[in-house]
Amino acid sequence: MNGIRLPFGFKLMLSYCIFIVIPVMLVGNLANQVYVKSIRDQTRSIIQGTLSQMKNNIAFKLEDTKRISDMLYFDDMLARTLRHYEEGWASYEATQNVLFPKFQTAVETANRRMWLSVYLKNTTFRETYNIYEGTDPLATKSRLYDIYQYHRLTGKEWYRSYPEQEVYGTTMQWKQVEDDVEYGRISLLRRLVDIGGIQVPHDEIGFMRVTVSLHDLFDSVDFQKIGDGTTIRISDPDGGIIISSSAENEGLPLVSGPLTTPGETGDGGKHKDLVIREGLQGLDMELVAVVPANLLEQNSVKVRNLTLLICLACIVVILFMSIIVSRYFGRRVYKIVKVVDSFQEGEFHKRIYFKGNDEFVKIAQALNEMGANIGRLIQEVYFADLQKKQAELDSLHAQINPHFLYNTLSSISRLAKFGELDKLQRMVLDLAKFYRLSLNEGRNVIPLLNELEQAQAYIDIQKTKYGERMQVNYDISPEIVKYESVKLILQPFIENVLEHAWTGDRIHIRVTGAVTPEGVEFRIIDDGVGFPPGKIRTPLRAGELENAGYGIRNVDQRIHLHYGSPYGVTVFSRPGIGTTVSILIPCVKRNPVKER
Repeated sequence: MNGIRLPFGFKLMLSYCIFIVIPVMLVGNLANQVYVKSIRDQTRSIIQGTLSQMKNNIAFKLEDTKRISDMLYFDDMLARTLRHYEEGWASYEATQNVLFPKFQTAVETANRRMWLSVYLKNTTFRETYNIYEGTDPLATKSRLYDIYQYHRLTGKEWYRSYPEQEVYGTTMQWKQVEDDVEYGRISLLRRLVDIGGIQVPHDEIGFMRVTVSLHDLFDSVDFQKIGDGTTIRISDPDGGIIISSSAENEGLPLVSGPLTTPGETGDGGKHKDLVIREGLQGLDMELVAVVPANLLEQNSVKVRNLTLLICLACIVVILFMSIIVSRYFGRRVYKIVKVVDSFQEGEFHKRIYFKGNDEFVKIAQALNEMGANIGRLIQEVYFADLQKKQAELDSLHAQINPHFLYNTLSSISRLAKFGELDKLQRMVLDLAKFYRLSLNEGRNVIPLLNELEQAQAYIDIQKTKYGERMQVNYDISPEIVKYESVKLILQPFIENVLEHAWTGDRIHIRVTGAVTPEGVEFRIIDDGVGFPPGKIRTPLRAGELENAGYGIRNVDQRIHLHYGSPYGVTVFSRPGIGTTVSILIPCVKRNPVKER
């Protein structure tokens, strides 16, 4: 059954209404966006100031902790004591009169509870430490400093990753190590160096770890400072949440996992949360504030409702006006539509004539001229498009070669059966790379570098299969990477060599690429059996070669379609000596913008 056909005047009336309403909707939408943007900018400015205050408060506490470590780092008496190697009473007296008082003073000087762990290279000092048995040292009432021998430190992963180069007075690192994540802590890691009395660092004589609670360090991070319904987070570079403050988890509990809003997100992109980030100097973390979209857009609802009312009023008014206008133009347009319908049915001999000198007369003249030429043009375009589509289908078929895929999967199965896992992994990776580069997101023109990578992936797959029986050499000019070409022009010829050119149990292949005055020329040279006697006497174009293989014809045809007849594939072969395939394409430079 035929669908219901609406009169052109009715369609014109509806389109007229739509085109009038659209500007009104755009203006209303623009007003709404300006209003929302104003709210967001104002909110961002206020929150930015609040975050800066929080950031400064955190920086002050970091600096206070660094000041405590400076007391030990720059203490000349402590350095002299740690340089003095004498056991017995001297070591005991130095521990009681120098080490204990200085460490106790350091932890008591801090404005918050901190746990000091010191690792000493001087083995004359005995270890003095508490046994915490799975409890947080900061939560205990025992002594908050421990002394360990240096050998306990050397096996720790976080110590091995500490910067080896010591910049006197500045080398330090804030990091969560060992059980810091479990108990919600972070540690300041810093060396103790032998200043030698001349204020330059020498040997490392110890290492200190100053541990503080994240709750104490980030106690200023409070969502109520920017409003109910908001969230403030401290996150690491990977998006993991260190601390989060919101109405759902008030009290700054420790959580883990990625941020749910790594950027501005929202419902379908229409209503976006406001996300503001501030990096924390000295820490590899950032301060993130998230304001939900519903809080930002509460006041914009009135603007949207008013816009809808205006649009409805415009529709009613314009509907009445469009009826009058559509009737005036409907009759003439109806005649044009009838002629267009006849053109659609293939009847290009029909013509249309109007009296006067307006736009409809010009349209009628254009339609008449189009009817005279459109048949010929359709035939030309139709046949050209068929050729191009067939070439593209042939290219796709060549990319996804079931025979090659079957052989490769059989090889993978054989490698798995014999437990050759390294070769199995390499072949699977090369196969994945080959098909990723072959598909290339549906693009037919790719950089020559990608074409070489695809050929290399195919060769690597075959090397895993043939081993030392297959030798491949390359002579590629670096300047060809500036250019691009239709894809899959090298691999079919390498595949032909491996399928048809074996002589004995070895094959040698040479792949060259260079920029010549004629264009970019690739050559694939082998020392195989060559073509049968009499089949090729002189270099022939692929189109002139009788019974040319599928791969040769496919590559040559695609190059002709894209770049014209001067370019394509030339084959030269001598029986028992080998075959040389030359592929010539124009020097077309890559377009990075188009690639992106």
